[in-house]
Amino acid sequence: MVTNTPSSYGAKDIQVLEGLEAVRRRPGMYVGGTDLKALHHLVYEVVDNSIDEALAGACDNIIITIHEDSSVTVEDNGRGIPVDIHPEKKKSALEVVMTILHAGGKFGHSSYKVSGGLHGVGVSAVNALSEWCEVRVCREGHEYMQRYERGIPQEPVKEIGKCDPTHTGTKTTFSFDREIFKGELDFKFETLAQRFREMAFITRKVQIRLVDERTNHEVTFYFEGGIASFVRFLNRNRGVLHPVFSAEKDVDAIGIEVAIQYTDAYAESVYSFANTINTIDGGTHLKGLRNEITRVINDYARKANLLKDADPNFTGDD
Repeated sequence: MVTNTPSSYGAKDIQVLEGLEAVRRRPGMYVGGTDLKALHHLVYEVVDNSIDEALAGACDNIIITIHEDSSVTVEDNGRGIPVDIHPEKKKSALEVVMTILHAGGKFGHSSYKVSGGLHGVGVSAVNALSEWCEVRVCREGHEYMQRYERGIPQEPVKEIGKCDPTHTGTKTTFSFDREIFKGELDFKFETLAQRFREMAFITRKVQIRLVDERTNHEVTFYFEGGIASFVRFLNRNRGVLHPVFSAEKDVDAIGIEVAIQYTDAYAESVYSFANTINTIDGGTHLKGLRNEITRVINDYARKANLLKDADPNFTGDD
C-alpha cells in the first residue's frame, strides 16, 4: 500500500499576490479565460468606461481603433479620468484606477447613476493583461499621460502638453500580452462591430466608430431611437405584424425600457440588457416582462371574449 506523505503547510506556504499579479495568475476570474472571447472582452471593458460616461451625460463620441500591430486605442470625449492626488493612496487618481483592483467612481452614486463592466476591476484587469498600456487624459486645458508595462507604472503621471480647454476625454491604448493570450489570437472586426452596434442602440445619440487599420475597414454607429431602433433593425428582413411598441419609465431611480414587435417568423429573437450589458442568460428583468405580457394578453382575450370560460389561459410559450 502506497502512503502519501503530507507536504509542508506553514506560514511560509501562504502566498499573497500583490497588486495586479492576481489578475495575471488567474485571468479567467476577471475576463473569463485566455481564449478569443476573453481577448475581445479586453476591448469591451475599456469601451464600457466610455459608455458609462455617455450614460452620465458627459460623452457622445467614442472611437475604437485597431492598429496594424493589433494594439487597440479607445478614445472618448467624456470628463477624463481624474489625475489629481487621491486623498488615501497619495498618488494620482489615474494611477489608482489603472493599477488597483476595485478602484473607480462606480461604487457610490455621485459620479455614475448607471454603469456596466466589472465595477472597478475592468480597466485595471486590462492593464494587467497587456504587454503595455498608455493612457492620455485631457482635463482643464492640460494633457496628462502615464505608461504601464504588464500593469506596472513606468513613471508617475505627468503633464505632456496643453489641450483645448473645452475638450476633455480619455484615450487608452493597450497591446494584449501574448504571454497570456497565446497562439494565433487576434481581434475580429465583425465580432467587435456587432457588440458596438448593440451598445449604440442601447445608448441612444452616442456615436461609436470602429476603425481597423489592418484592413482599412471602418464603421460608425449612431441611433436616436434607442432599443426601438434595435427592434426595427432585428426585424428588417421579416414580415412585421404591427409597428414597434416601446415604453420607458423610471421606477425607484431605475430606468426601464422595453420594445416589442411581433413578426411572421417562427423563432423569437429576445435580447435583454442590464446596465448596457447583454444578459444572454436572461434574468428576473426578462422573466418579469414575459409574465406581464402574458397576463395582459390573457386579460384582453377574456374581456374581448376571445377566450371562453372553459379555455385555458395562454402561456409564455404561445
